[in-house]
Amino acid sequence: MKKKKIQKGFKFNIYWIYVVIFLFFIGLQFLGNEVAKPTNWQDFNKNLLQSRKVEKIVIVNKEKAFIYVKKEFLSEEQFKNVNKKLIGESINYGPHYYFEIGSIETFNDNLKEAQNEFDEDEKISPLYETRKNVFGDILSWILPLVLFIGVWIFIMRRMSGGGSGSQIFSIGKTQGKLIDKENIKVTFNDVAGLDEAKDEVKEIVDFLKNPLRYTKLGGKIPRGAMLIGPPGTGKTLLAKAIAGEANVPFFSISGSDFVEMFVGVGASRVRDMFEQGKKHSPCIIFIDEIDAVGRSRGAGLGGGNDEREQTLNQLLVEMDGFDTNEGIILIAATNRPDVLDPALLRPGRFDRQVVVGNPDIIGREAILKVHVKKINIGPDVKLRTIARGTPGFSGADLANLINESALLAARKNKRVVTMSDVEEAKDKVMMGAERRSMVMSEDEKKLTAYHEGGHAIVALNEKASDPIHKATIIPRGRALGMVMRLPERDQLSVTREKMHADISVAMGGRIAEEIIFGHDKVTSGASSDIDMVTKMAKNMVTKYGMSTELGTIAYGENEEEVFLGRSVTRQQNMSEETAKKIDAEVKKIVDKGYERAKKILNEKIDDLHKIAKALLIYETLSGDEIRDLILKDIKPTRSFKEDENDEGKSSSALGSLGLKPKPAI
Repeated sequence: MKKKKIQKGFKFNIYWIYVVIFLFFIGLQFLGNEVAKPTNWQDFNKNLLQSRKVEKIVIVNKEKAFIYVKKEFLSEEQFKNVNKKLIGESINYGPHYYFEIGSIETFNDNLKEAQNEFDEDEKISPLYETRKNVFGDILSWILPLVLFIGVWIFIMRRMSGGGSGSQIFSIGKTQGKLIDKENIKVTFNDVAGLDEAKDEVKEIVDFLKNPLRYTKLGGKIPRGAMLIGPPGTGKTLLAKAIAGEANVPFFSISGSDFVEMFVGVGASRVRDMFEQGKKHSPCIIFIDEIDAVGRSRGAGLGGGNDEREQTLNQLLVEMDGFDTNEGIILIAATNRPDVLDPALLRPGRFDRQVVVGNPDIIGREAILKVHVKKINIGPDVKLRTIARGTPGFSGADLANLINESALLAARKNKRVVTMSDVEEAKDKVMMGAERRSMVMSEDEKKLTAYHEGGHAIVALNEKASDPIHKATIIPRGRALGMVMRLPERDQLSVTREKMHADISVAMGGRIAEEIIFGHDKVTSGASSDIDMVTKMAKNMVTKYGMSTELGTIAYGENEEEVFLGRSVTRQQNMSEETAKKIDAEVKKIVDKGYERAKKILNEKIDDLHKIAKALLIYETLSGDEIRDLILKDIKPTRSFKEDENDEGKSSSALGSLGLKPKPAI
């Protein structure tokens, strides 16, 4: 079917009528309804006065002389331009000419002198009139007023017209957008890896489509569903899928849209939101990032009159108050369920809490299948392998991984995305982009190689440590080098053994620097490692109950984030003596990991030299290459071009390991 072309033309507006009327009166003011031709005293005296053709002279306001020509002479040729009115075809009976007279005494003297030879009945005496320009006076004060009102109406229409700026007249109205089904292309088929969450929300959608199936058994429609999960897991995407599946109106709004600088605006917008929902009942209202408005009450510094609290109170009343809103289902999303008000999460308001967590290996594979539909992938791309190598990745992380792979392949002018592109993109996402332009001296490279080698050796000799994925001395992100470890499977909890192993691995880099270069040559490169092990050891003592000295007691309440002024009112829940014991236990755990890593590196010093020298040659080693080199003494084989300037250094380094690079093909 051919689409009808929309003809764009002039659109009639009633305001144009007022403009035309206004311009008409302006024209009458400046043009008048009569034609009076300007002249001067000489022409007037010569052509009119001396020819006895003047009927009368009218002096207006002692400024202008208006000349009226006798009727019997109007048909003459010289008066053809002044004998008709501007509008119509009737004869103009005057005035026909006018001129400025200057002084009234001088004009009278000249007129008297010009008529000296006239008979008495031929002489003309001027008539004097005083005229007030009423329309002009009115216009002089109406015009500025009309202009001011016009500008004011224009500004107000722009401010209340729906722009994203300051909306004066609609500031108390809801900012929610009514989304039509035709405008939403996302369905449940586009949501992968969230089977349990989909089942929960599918029931809500089915309830709206077939309410009798549930109500005949006495069931009630759920009031709301809270989508809870870390960032990037697909909460908003799930809400879009609900909008795409449900045949009911869908309102979308952000939690921050309720918060304004004006008092009472948030509560007013909540009321208006539910009023709009009633008009379109049954409907779904989606509030994204509800923690912006649903935080716990009584925790702020603003007291009970806090604007955010008033907004929350109104939301609670609208959801489950005396005036219940039947047929309105609220769906909210947040990644901070710990800060939400308990009254918001009780049954009758948000009846269901749907956890949208990070996907497992099966979920990651399903998510990857959705995203690879949009790109051209090669036959060597194995989605199961990618899913196995990306534990802990969220849906957003996987989408970013596939997109980065496509960008890398496009940069290399490839027609399809290969597995190597995916691996390179994975390294970029997990470890950061390579900074090959960063200039590092040979001493810095050597120190970085031994630092990363220390991490790798300890990781290889700690049974509870995760397997090494890759080691590199190429600067990535904010790090000069990195040893990346990946767990073999998804980990839902961490054992004490695993934590001690991670602490030992983290201290391996610092110890390797100290062993190889001496105590005074230790650098600041281990600052992030030290920070990590300190936090881990403190959590082991204060949260996880893994200290024999302090037992299974939680001491970590005081270490929470400062939230809405709670730090002002909360009390210290431990004594100074206990705090000292905690510090001592943290130091004990860190020192134990330090000594364990130091023992491993002293025993495996030859392996440390091997890895460090291999990193200096190849810059990047995979986990398999590291294990083959250390455990099986198998040399890395890869093709690369030698730098002629470093030929001697490369040869000596390789010779010390008994390694020789393959010649470039």
